[in-house]
Amino acid sequence: MLGNVREADVTDFWRHKSLEAMSADEWEALCDGCARCCLIKLADDDDGEQVEYTAVRCELLDDRTCRCTRYDARMRLVEDCVQVTPKLARTAKWLPATCAYRRLAEGKDLPIWHPLRSGDANSVFRAGIAIRGRTVSERGVHPSDLECMVVTWVQ
Repeated sequence: MLGNVREADVTDFWRHKSLEAMSADEWEALCDGCARCCLIKLADDDDGEQVEYTAVRCELLDDRTCRCTRYDARMRLVEDCVQVTPKLARTAKWLPATCAYRRLAEGKDLPIWHPLRSGDANSVFRAGIAIRGRTVSERGVHPSDLECMVVTWVQ
């Protein structure tokens, strides 16, 4: 079982359902747990489209598990936390290219390392996609230092 999606329900649901048709459990199961979306990002001042990722993670993110420590309350606790929706998956340029929501919105399949395909929640770590061990909490970083913390390992 992956999250709340029973094994019998996992069988390729993402291939035959639209993002809008997915149940809440299926939607949550799409998240591979990489936590790349929880990195602090910098947007280009000129157009706002060009996004650079930093090695600074949201203060609520557990670096070891790559999970939010206050997931149910995150929207209330973190002012700029964003709920990924089907519409956002189709339009948000800041979602990493590896993101399942973005990939499906672009008509692509899930990568082989995705837990729904591999059957193993740790496959995202073995594939080197998760941010585990590569970040620092925003608690210890002054906003003026963010530009010095831009990383190139997120696409």
